Amino acid sequence: MIRILLVDDHDMMRSGLKLMIQADPQMRVIAEATTGRTAVDLAHELKPDVVVMDLRMPDLGGIDATRQIVASDPGIKVIALTAHADGQTATAAMAAGASGYVIKDAAFEELSNAIQSAMENKVFLSPRVRDAIGQP
Repeated sequence: MIRILLVDDHDMMRSGLKLMIQADPQMRVIAEATTGRTAVDLAHELKPDVVVMDLRMPDLGGIDATRQIVASDPGIKVIALTAHADGQTATAAMAAGASGYVIKDAAFEELSNAIQSAMENKVFLSPRVRDAIGQP
């Protein structure tokens, strides 16, 4: 069972993602957060396998939260989930320690693939992001 911490400041986004994630019998959302600071606290307390992290949030942004989570527990994998397909944001998220970068307008299958890749210690980038940063 892959234990997931879901982080997004938009209720509808979190609720929809939770339903899709939990439709997969191998995944379970163990907690939700609306800010990066809460995500850092919950990650420290609950030790999820994967954090699905929105990058643009109030209080503490997703990139800084990712950096803090991975620094304190490198075993926790973070998947950046964002509306931004630009190479600069993707590069910053990956430099902060994210194991994946998924665009919010992608099919849910991309997020599922990113989670599975992270569990296999592989990096996943949405195809649009790979194009933006010039990776094959």
